[in-house]
Amino acid sequence: MAWTEWVREIPDFPLQGVLFRDVLPVMANPDAWREVLDELEERLRPFHPDAILAPEARGFLIAAPLADRLHAGLIPVRKSGKLPAPVLVEAYSLEYGENHLEVENDRTLAGKRVIIVDDVLATGGTVAATARLASRLNATVAAFAFLIELEALGGRKKLDPKAPVTSLLAR
Repeated sequence: MAWTEWVREIPDFPLQGVLFRDVLPVMANPDAWREVLDELEERLRPFHPDAILAPEARGFLIAAPLADRLHAGLIPVRKSGKLPAPVLVEAYSLEYGENHLEVENDRTLAGKRVIIVDDVLATGGTVAATARLASRLNATVAAFAFLIELEALGGRKKLDPKAPVTSLLAR
């Protein structure tokens, strides 16, 4: 059974008119989850990342096992107020509002190659802000990876065209 059969679509969440793609059922099915992780590992291994940056919250769930498989560090990118100071802050817009992301202001990423991982690429606001934080930490974004890309929302256009984008499912 393909992992995509486990993606749940929830209409009008979190707001009227938004069709939410829920990947948590994929993660709950061990065979589907292994399929996703195996495919992402195969696609991302050639980039030899030093670290994986992942925005809160589903990005963490995907990035943690990938970081282990790729022998890379894991850098969580959190919503405001979740990390002890000092932090770097980036504002961003998403399909249904505005928000801020934070990362610990630690320069251990200077000169390092990072991959940014999240569950869904929609309008690109969250991952673009994550990429700006990586740049502010003097890291090089080697690639972006997503389970699902919602092509009609054009999020890829907000990402650095020099960094490859991999999506396991494009809709």
